[in-house]
Amino acid sequence: MEASIITRLLLAPSLLTLAAPAAAQHIRPGEPPITATTQTSGGPIEVERGALHLEHVDLAIEVHPDTQRLRGVGTLTLRTSIPQKRLLIDLDKNLPVSAISIDGEALQPTAWSNPEGRLAITLPRPLTAGAKAVVRIVYGGTPHVAVRAPWDDGIVWAKTPLDKKPWVATTAEGYGCDLFWPCLDFPRGEPDKADIHITVPAGLSAPSNGLLQQVETLPDGRTTWHWKARSPNPYSIALNVAPYKEVSAPYRSRFGGTIPMSYWYLPGRELKAQALFAEFAPTLDFFENVLGPYPWFDEKVGVVETPHLGMEHQTINAYGNNYKKTPAGFDEIFQHELAHEWFGNQMSAGNWDDYWLHEGYAQYFQPLYGRWREGEARYAAMMDDFRNQIMNLAPIVSGRIMTEEEVYETEKGGPGSDIYVKGAWVLHTLRNLIGDNDFWEVTRRLVYGRADPKPGDFNPRFASTSEYVAIVDQVTGKDLGWFFDVYLRQAALPDLVQTRAGAQLTLRWQTPAGKPFPLPVEVEVDGKIQTVAMPGGTATLTVPAGAHVVLDPASRVLKRSAAVEALQAYAQARSQ
Repeated sequence: MEASIITRLLLAPSLLTLAAPAAAQHIRPGEPPITATTQTSGGPIEVERGALHLEHVDLAIEVHPDTQRLRGVGTLTLRTSIPQKRLLIDLDKNLPVSAISIDGEALQPTAWSNPEGRLAITLPRPLTAGAKAVVRIVYGGTPHVAVRAPWDDGIVWAKTPLDKKPWVATTAEGYGCDLFWPCLDFPRGEPDKADIHITVPAGLSAPSNGLLQQVETLPDGRTTWHWKARSPNPYSIALNVAPYKEVSAPYRSRFGGTIPMSYWYLPGRELKAQALFAEFAPTLDFFENVLGPYPWFDEKVGVVETPHLGMEHQTINAYGNNYKKTPAGFDEIFQHELAHEWFGNQMSAGNWDDYWLHEGYAQYFQPLYGRWREGEARYAAMMDDFRNQIMNLAPIVSGRIMTEEEVYETEKGGPGSDIYVKGAWVLHTLRNLIGDNDFWEVTRRLVYGRADPKPGDFNPRFASTSEYVAIVDQVTGKDLGWFFDVYLRQAALPDLVQTRAGAQLTLRWQTPAGKPFPLPVEVEVDGKIQTVAMPGGTATLTVPAGAHVVLDPASRVLKRSAAVEALQAYAQARSQ
């Protein structure tokens, strides 16, 4: 285990988030490696790929646990915004292509090549701008195996603990959807609609994204599960195969109507499964009350038990937390992944550089839910837990097009887990600065594109940090660019420096590169609290010479802490 992960575990032994950075590529002995192209998700995109829009994908995937192979047919309806003579589709070369047709016309094998995991297809006739093509790709082989899912990606071939039956799952957030289906492996590559057909051995189930259309039994006893979903993130399309049992119930939405809820779990875990399922409706009610409608109200709330910790697979979130208990009294993995239905699936960042909007918000909703359930003490305890994990190794936002690994891996210069815990603290500080009313309007506009969402009057959307800052400025009527410039675009935290001379207390914000930072701060003097404006980043107060002074007594502000730095240095030394 790398030192950075050990440090976080020493600081927060009860940490249950997916905040650890992805590891360097792991390959099992004898397994063919994936290429750098396949391992890369997002980043700068060729003009040809960026011009493609995936209107619909029909996936038909056969899962063969006995041989640990997949066989698939992907039919992609693509529209291009520029003229194209070829199509570039992402697909791991370890899943070789055996046939391709364009609009029903079969191509000769010489018309395509895939040496590095980017399938290049020469079109029989060029496409004009605005034209579309239906591309049918037949492929199959041995998919990449995830060694340390979900922090690295691929397929997990496991066995159920009780009866040693196949237990299969996929994760693809880091390396991308091309690990098991032909796709556009960048955030904006999500299809408008998806039909997913998963064929599995007899006795196994295959819960996936969206709504179940039918289960067909084949002559050989296998079953094909047909699911239909709208606008899934490319990495959200998921395979889950096991002898699952299902518990389900309807949720009566605060916005009218009912939403089906289902949990697919392993046999022998009925009591634990029922206890987790009992959390579904109260957690969903919290989100709908404080934020707005469940985005996939016309599909389902779905969770499936997996042989890895968890992942936000739209309407079929992966759960592998083994029903652990926490002081907060709720399952933080389930709750965190459910948050991604809003922050990540309904609102998606168009660039990995903006993924703090996914993870920071999802992380922040854990203490917000703790406060909803128990009050301010639980909220403060959970926020304090997060504060001790902030590392400040790199800015949360770099201002350039990033790959997933460049964001999640500190070894590659990324912010790593800070997009979770520091992102949550930035939001905490922002809420205390602008007030609850404005904060929740900002958040709804970010997620739904409007302040008053109702089921059916919003669509999935892409967002960016610059748009978020513009929303904050619009809602508050203030220019708060200075706030985000320091917190998001600088690694180091602002330092609140105090000096006392007689009856004079001087406060000064010290920021990286002397950036402006007029953030007000609460000051407690002999038990009385006042909010001190900091125009120009400084203020002077008159206080009795012997007064007891506490800065920011309620910890409303993210700032440098010598105590946290000492704790982190101590933990780092112990891990070496």
